[in-house]
Amino acid sequence: MGFPEQRPRRLRRSAALRRLVAETRISVDDLVAPLFVREGIAEPVPIASMPGVVQHTRESLRREVVELRALGVPAVILFGVPKAKDPQGSGAWDAEGIVQLAIGDLRAEVGSEMVLMADLCLDEYTDHGHCGPLRADGEVDNDTTLGLYARVAAAQAAAGVDVCAPSGMMDGQVAAIRAALDAEGATDVGILAYSAKYASALYGPFRDAVDVTISGAPGAAGDRCGYQQDWRNAREALVELRADVSEGADMVMVKPAMAYLDVVAAARAEVDVPVAAYHVSGEYSMVMAAGERGWLDTDAVALEHVGAIRRAGADFVLTYFARRLAEILAGAS
Repeated sequence: MGFPEQRPRRLRRSAALRRLVAETRISVDDLVAPLFVREGIAEPVPIASMPGVVQHTRESLRREVVELRALGVPAVILFGVPKAKDPQGSGAWDAEGIVQLAIGDLRAEVGSEMVLMADLCLDEYTDHGHCGPLRADGEVDNDTTLGLYARVAAAQAAAGVDVCAPSGMMDGQVAAIRAALDAEGATDVGILAYSAKYASALYGPFRDAVDVTISGAPGAAGDRCGYQQDWRNAREALVELRADVSEGADMVMVKPAMAYLDVVAAARAEVDVPVAAYHVSGEYSMVMAAGERGWLDTDAVALEHVGAIRRAGADFVLTYFARRLAEILAGAS
């Protein structure tokens, strides 16, 4: 007696069957909303290359986070745009800096009902657009930068942050930040390490959002290839992941997401801490631009993208679609 014929389509016949056997599910609990807050503006400023995304005022940021809370989004991550920049990026650790003030506003508004994360880097605050102060030869000074990251971590912790998210890809940054937090008594503040952050061409709209222009000639100091990962390499990411976990990272991240799903899957297999993936500005803007032209269904692609990132192994996803997806998921429930 032969085996019965395999007919996988049996389980695809109806929406209810497909839901029943779905391997990957998307929930509002999987979403983190990246938000920009700009110093010295009276009204939110639309970001032309990121349709639907704005640079917030402190007040509009507060309103947005309250609305995200109502939709069930569990976390936000903040990026600051200061009025003034300098070679050291000192606005990043100023107690009156825009992100520290915004953290305080949000902590007072939402208490512990949402996770408040903050990007921990200097590129938004330096006048040369790099992630740390530069040496005489134009390259980022790794060890000097670590000391400044420690100051930023202390300032964010004092403001009330739940999670610091170092994105600079400096060697030893997680250990320096953990030591600084512990020295301040901020032992409960977590670290989400940008462990596998690639030197990607998909960050262009983000740089518009934070008013960053990277100084120097392309291929030399004019890009971040000297400290961000080479997009041609995957095994190198595992070295970075293991190092960050050993230094005290509570969570790790792969950035970008869609073009690096192999790295997301490898990260999930390599470490036991939560794995995040950042669906970055270029990935968002491509979908939005095609949707505006009627070339694709924006909502369907947003769901498919985030679903694919989750299927690859990410525990949660940082995405500019967070609010839109939360609204879709609320409507579907």
